[in-house]
Amino acid sequence: MALLNRAPSSSVVIPSPVVVVVVVAVVWNLMIGTGECKYMSYDTTSRIVPGKINVHLVPHTHNDVGWVKTVDQYYVGSNNTIKGACVQNILDSIVPALLADKNRKFIYVEQSEAVQEAVKKLVHDGQLEFVNGGMCMHDEATTHYIDIVDQTTLGHRFIKEQFSVTPRVGWQVDAFGHSAVQAYLLGAEVGFDSLFFGRIDYQDGAKRRDDKSLEFIWQASKSLGTSAQIFSGAFPKNYEPPTDNFYYEVNDESPIVQDNIKFFDYNVRDRVDEFVSAAVAQDGRVNSLYSTPSIYTSAKHAANESWPLKTEDFFPYADAINTYWTGFLSSRPALKGYVRMMSGYYLAARQLEYFNGRAEAGTGPSTDSLGDALAILQHHDAVSGTEQQHVADDYAKRLSIGHTKAEEVVAASFACLVNPSKSCKFQQDKFQQCPLLNISYCPPSEINLSSGKKVVIVVYNPLGWKREDVVRIPVVDRNVAVRDSDGQEVTSQLLPIPDATISLRSFYSAAYLGKPSDVTPKYWLAFTASVAPLGFNTYIISRGKAAISERQIVGSGLNNTLKIGSGNLQLVYSGRGGKLVQYNNSKNMVNAALEQSYCFYAGDDGFVDLQASGAYIFKPNGSYPIKHETLVPFTVFRGPVLDEVHQRINSWIYQITRVYKEKEHAEVEFAVGPIPIDDGIGKEVVTRITTTMRTNKTFYTDSNGRDFLERVRDFRKDWDLQVNQPVAGNYYPINLGIYMKDDSHELSILVDRSVGGSSIVDGQLELMVHRRLFRDDLKGIAEALNETEGDDLSDFHKPTFSGFAPSYVLPDNVALITLQELKGGTVLIWLAHLYEIGEDMDLSVTASVELKKLFPDKKISGITELNLSANQERAEMENRRLVWNVEGFRGGGEPEAKPATRGGAVDPAELVVELTPMEIRTFVLSFSSREGQ
Repeated sequence: MALLNRAPSSSVVIPSPVVVVVVVAVVWNLMIGTGECKYMSYDTTSRIVPGKINVHLVPHTHNDVGWVKTVDQYYVGSNNTIKGACVQNILDSIVPALLADKNRKFIYVEQSEAVQEAVKKLVHDGQLEFVNGGMCMHDEATTHYIDIVDQTTLGHRFIKEQFSVTPRVGWQVDAFGHSAVQAYLLGAEVGFDSLFFGRIDYQDGAKRRDDKSLEFIWQASKSLGTSAQIFSGAFPKNYEPPTDNFYYEVNDESPIVQDNIKFFDYNVRDRVDEFVSAAVAQDGRVNSLYSTPSIYTSAKHAANESWPLKTEDFFPYADAINTYWTGFLSSRPALKGYVRMMSGYYLAARQLEYFNGRAEAGTGPSTDSLGDALAILQHHDAVSGTEQQHVADDYAKRLSIGHTKAEEVVAASFACLVNPSKSCKFQQDKFQQCPLLNISYCPPSEINLSSGKKVVIVVYNPLGWKREDVVRIPVVDRNVAVRDSDGQEVTSQLLPIPDATISLRSFYSAAYLGKPSDVTPKYWLAFTASVAPLGFNTYIISRGKAAISERQIVGSGLNNTLKIGSGNLQLVYSGRGGKLVQYNNSKNMVNAALEQSYCFYAGDDGFVDLQASGAYIFKPNGSYPIKHETLVPFTVFRGPVLDEVHQRINSWIYQITRVYKEKEHAEVEFAVGPIPIDDGIGKEVVTRITTTMRTNKTFYTDSNGRDFLERVRDFRKDWDLQVNQPVAGNYYPINLGIYMKDDSHELSILVDRSVGGSSIVDGQLELMVHRRLFRDDLKGIAEALNETEGDDLSDFHKPTFSGFAPSYVLPDNVALITLQELKGGTVLIWLAHLYEIGEDMDLSVTASVELKKLFPDKKISGITELNLSANQERAEMENRRLVWNVEGFRGGGEPEAKPATRGGAVDPAELVVELTPMEIRTFVLSFSSREGQ
């Protein structure tokens, strides 16, 4: 595949797969070789020739960190009956070729484990180049920005430590569409000079080929503006080299190049003529050279040309008329949920690891295994849900192993924080955790309290603000009470655990334990926990009297309405059929008609045009409502903490809606599946929220959980969209939420994992929650998507804790994203402004964070600001940042645009960090002895 659009610059780039490296070198060199019988030497000088069209040949790797084989199978080359691939052989075969000719170039996309001195020299000399530099080529649709920054940082810091280099180029050639966050955060903010990728919508690609705009300046953040621009290039045919006899693959039928003139089948001249006619103009205007993306980028910049400006993202992605890659946005929802849950746990575990002190390698537990597993899961065929089933199982196993290791860190840290002593470093205390709490499995809380026993609950808050949230734990006894660390009774409430949850618990706990559980809890105990920022509070469960939820069974014949919620928020249900009909918020004076429903899209079987709905592709063939199988009663539970509505939609959908007394949002929990396919129809299940709002085809979805982008149904800003798939073509990735608004109302839905969603009808939002299909969509996976299946508080010397100074909390518009101890005792922190310019009258302003109050027990002796991936100083990155010209003016940015204001330099004495809207700042801190010691 070649990027051969005739841009004004004199350089074009030709990515070539790894199998081409030696062959391309031999064929090119033979063009200037002699015809003598003796051994020939070739002039392989690699250089850019001014005044010519310079064709950059870029040999590169591309292997997946798991897809149809597991990551280990790809690396060692096993299980080749599925796919022949062996990553470890790439460097083994390419290093000798590079050493034999210093002009040869090669780029390596994923990091190597075997670090040899020869490889280090090749990297130093620029022959072997790392692009991207993360642990994987991450997905851009179903990932959260914290996770992809983490995985990139892990790879970048490894490369810096081992090779003393910083990757300059983003190389996202196989992600299924491209996000705004990729451009400005994982591009400009990590210090990349350019970003190249392969997959954009086929209509967009055709237009860009016609008007020669496959290369452009991408300015994807309206808040960061021109300060986060990046030069970007879209390849016309993904990451393959050009067709039409340009390349010679191992399995190609083209005759071998025979360069020994003594042989009868000597064919150099014939093969060279073929190569020349396909790749080089005959009049001498073209110069071809071995190159890398960074060399190509430098050549483009040196040409001092102007480029078109791009401000949107590249979703949704379609590579053909009925082939929208929007199905994977909701594929494997359980794996997506597991990744998100482990991401949150990793964030908290790293904080606790810092508070207790990081163990040196081999001396104690660490969070490294979980970090490695999460990094691998960001791969574009991992969290995306587009892998084979045995690979998905392998991914989940890696997360489980990493979680177990991190649990040891958390338990040891809590043990030391509640009973601090110099000798407690990695002691294991009686802290037990409940990773299966979502199915009501938590043995520590399921003990019989009748003999005077107590259960101590430690609730940790990893956020930088004080939190008051409802905690739910399963209990076997209805005679329980909750007290806080001061001994004061806390309002609590008992709710019955629904049968659907009990069934899940019975099945999965038996698999987890290898035998059925000895006890089955009957109730959820709910209470509101109040926890300081980066801190914990302790609560005691003992014999007493919690409030029993008032139970109300609403029959199908009730004609009036039913109000749920005793606080500012109330939901109104129809007594007949149990449908949600209205939303009331007395605080905001909002009263709006609202309805929720379920339906499914029938997945197209591909019999007509061979394109079926599958793991990647969403191609619906009709939409069908999911109705109650009978008009069964629904059940309402009321209490002092929350109200719940339990509804069985049908035999395979069960839903609980919660309205908390002190909250102004409702929470919906559903269990969907196993999806029945006895009727031979693959089903893609969605839930819809319907209102009377007039939204004019417009809605908003997040970009990797960071900022929100406006979406307009059946419209693309960059080209005139030909609508062929009115549903699939309007689906977008959702990692944080989706909302719509009109002149008087706004409705937002937040999600706990990546899903696909849209507004197919004005005033309506829909989310795809699960999929089960019959057919493979012919995108390489070769499978159909068919997923089925304590002690007394007196022992605690510190019953409460906060890592911050007393009473200090972060501003409402700033989050502490990372707090991680590094080697040598230094600490890495990320602080992120959470609001965009113009998003909120009060919060879209500059905020300040006092570092001294974040670390009250330590004296900060040094502070260095780094780029986002923490592999170079921020000032160094800014000094060498390339400034590009945008069409219509010089110097970058739109004519009326001004460079975004950034937070000022940090005074080492005051240690106050400023953050402007959407800014993330990264620092490494060093400490001297504790104050007062």
